[in-house]
Amino acid sequence: MRTTLDLPEDLVNEAMKATHINTKTKVIITALEELIRKSRISGLKEFKGKVDLDIDMNAIRGRQCRY
Repeated sequence: MRTTLDLPEDLVNEAMKATHINTKTKVIITALEELIRKSRISGLKEFKGKVDLDIDMNAIRGRQCRY
């Protein structure tokens, strides 16, 4: 999709340097993907402590009790 945007050039250049991405298009796509990823993670954090999985991590990791 073609879109015309008026972006601050210094901000785009700084993002390109920080990410080592050579094109403006790729830097904007990366920024959008990162924004979506962070938003999804934020949504998952709402479930912290609310889901009881009843998982024995020692059994999963193959650890045996020494006592």
